[in-house]
Amino acid sequence: MFTGETYEEVYNNFCWDIPKEYNIGVDICDKWAGDKFRLALIYIDENQREHKYTYWELMIQSNRLANGLKSINLQKGDRVAVLLPSCPETLFTHLAVYKSGAILLPLLELFGSLAVKYRLQSSGAKIIVTDQDNLHKVLEVKSELPDLEKIIVVKPGDQQDVIDFYEILNKGNRQFTPVQTLAEDPAIIIYTSGTTGQPKGALHAHRLLLAEVVNFSFSLNFFPQEGDLLWTHCDWGYIAGSFAALYPCLHFGMTIVENRRTGRFDPHEALRIISKYGVSVIFAIATAIRIIRKEVPFPKDHYNLDELRSITIGGETMGDNLYEWGKSALGVEFNENYGMTECDFTISNCSAIMEVFPGSMGRAIPGHTVGIINPDGEEVASGEYGEIAIQRPDPSLFLEYWQNQEATQKKYNGDWFLTGDFGYKDKSGYFWFVGREDDVIETGGFRVGPGEIEDAVMKHEAVEMAAAIGIPHEIKGEVVKAYIILRKNVLISPALEQSIKDHVRNKLEAWAYPKEIEFVTELPIGNTGKVLKKELKALDAKTRRKK
Repeated sequence: MFTGETYEEVYNNFCWDIPKEYNIGVDICDKWAGDKFRLALIYIDENQREHKYTYWELMIQSNRLANGLKSINLQKGDRVAVLLPSCPETLFTHLAVYKSGAILLPLLELFGSLAVKYRLQSSGAKIIVTDQDNLHKVLEVKSELPDLEKIIVVKPGDQQDVIDFYEILNKGNRQFTPVQTLAEDPAIIIYTSGTTGQPKGALHAHRLLLAEVVNFSFSLNFFPQEGDLLWTHCDWGYIAGSFAALYPCLHFGMTIVENRRTGRFDPHEALRIISKYGVSVIFAIATAIRIIRKEVPFPKDHYNLDELRSITIGGETMGDNLYEWGKSALGVEFNENYGMTECDFTISNCSAIMEVFPGSMGRAIPGHTVGIINPDGEEVASGEYGEIAIQRPDPSLFLEYWQNQEATQKKYNGDWFLTGDFGYKDKSGYFWFVGREDDVIETGGFRVGPGEIEDAVMKHEAVEMAAAIGIPHEIKGEVVKAYIILRKNVLISPALEQSIKDHVRNKLEAWAYPKEIEFVTELPIGNTGKVLKKELKALDAKTRRKK
């Protein structure tokens, strides 16, 4: 896949090899099933019981389910929704749907009934697979879902008018001939929220995975290495959990360890699993790493992390102190990456062959052409601010927004896919994130990204986490406001507030420091691990109205 000893050699030597016919389910399961003892998944359930699944067992279970789905008239191109936690049944279903030539619609447990309804309506999903914990979300809106024909439930109990997951699976034949699919055939719809309107369904082809295995390998210092074991806290219903972690791991015939999670992220549980199983590589969102740092600042004092060799981080910029903490406390250099639902990640660090600069997203991953462009679609000079864009053709790019050609066309300026994110590229080819267009703060004629403010704030010794937004100002248009979570046992005081302001003013331009600070105990975090800036802006507006 990769040849060369330097970044430049690896990038220049790389060439895509996308076959005409390709199926995700066959690639990540059946391909390896000839070895009946090859371990694919270690699953720890809610009672801390361990379950192991080989590739052969995954093939048998997914074949049975695929035959079961065929018996209830699933056709190529039909949409199948999955509203389950990250568990074996989810993986069986993903594999069965892909091998059936149908289109997967993953849904997150965090969704309420209205979010579920919109996605099922918009996609025209024919079947949904769920469990008792989430079934009520479907039943509440079923009367408004004319396309939904069947509801399959894991352990349905006494529930009527649904299909028992294991009953339909166990009735299915072990033998199943996968439906022939092209690499360009649609495989999955993942809904992504924009700044306006309803979420849009990003439709991806089977080829997406062939791009993701390259991105995944690069960002984890050339995964797989002998004995590698993967863990991620990202839900498999989220593109980062599936295409940027689970699927690439299985593509390479390696093993992933997964634990049933309920409630908020538990850093001790994460470290216990990493230690017990000897996890070597991790895909994580920066927020989760910050929680570990906050609650377990010296993890090696309590857990054996000797096998850990690489961690790739996405979702948001991590900043210098998190990077330095990772080196000292975990013994690894974090490889920050950058991506999104429509294209997943195309920029990353790879500390094995390139220097890592904390705060930089890294360089273009081999196989991708990434630029910083102006509104005319022209690349700008090094160091100049512009929109981050990916040049097509690129196997990471989505096919379209589901049944929304107008929105699809708006995502392109010529051959450049527009990310909606802004930043700059330095002379060495490293990309630096400034912010989304709607997050960039314009104050007194200057533009400043929230990321650099947050990074500066979090370098203050009293600060654990921070989020910066622009708030209205009658003279300057906007000024900076910071929402801050303090470290344990730090007391709020006017002196502390001023100390933080002075600290940031000394690190950034005078106009970039927070004119207002609000201390909070938590920040609104979305299902991708990012701080929800829109909620903070709404909270600030509500507070101002009260005044």
